[in-house]
Amino acid sequence: MKKTILATIFSVFYLTSVSADVGVNVGFSGQVGIFAASGTENVAGTGTGTRSHNGSEHGEAGWGSVFIEKTLGSRLAIGVDYVPGALETETTESVRYDKTTTDTRTAKENTVQVDFDELTTLYLTAKLNDNLYIKAGMMEVDVITNESLATGSTYGNTSLDGTMLGIGYNNTFDNGLFIRAEGNYMDFDGASLTSSANSNEVKIDQLHGVSAKLSVGKSF
Repeated sequence: MKKTILATIFSVFYLTSVSADVGVNVGFSGQVGIFAASGTENVAGTGTGTRSHNGSEHGEAGWGSVFIEKTLGSRLAIGVDYVPGALETETTESVRYDKTTTDTRTAKENTVQVDFDELTTLYLTAKLNDNLYIKAGMMEVDVITNESLATGSTYGNTSLDGTMLGIGYNNTFDNGLFIRAEGNYMDFDGASLTSSANSNEVKIDQLHGVSAKLSVGKSF
């Protein structure tokens, strides 16, 4: 999808350079959201088969982004929103005990932290009237896992695709400056990762959330 987004950006700049009548909006946004995630861990055991553990978490996040849009007539616009920084989760620590003999056991500490990097959204907006608009788009984000496991194993990285829907209010001033308030719903597809040292598997079953977004920009 990122190749499609890059092609869209280049097309916008090309059209802007060849026609003074082509409308372009640029700006930056601040956004806060609440997310919920559920997942499954499948742990391969020796002689006992595979054990599965299910869990769910929720949390809050805040981030900034930049965007560029190309207007399509008086009602529609296509745009790209890009988050230049990573959304970092908190570090989760857990201690598990390996039984070494019948009378002793050894504590093994595991830490896991995840970065959601380069969140990119390709979207289409449609005006319902002079101020109110609706929005729909496709998203992609890189998932960077930062783990320290007692086994020495790693899970590697992956990417998630998703969709978003939103509704917002836009106010444009006479000098071309505009301000927007927007609410969005985001839903990402699942993914699975297999550890490097054994057959353990971690699956992201669902990741979704809602956010409030405030944007400022200028129309050219």
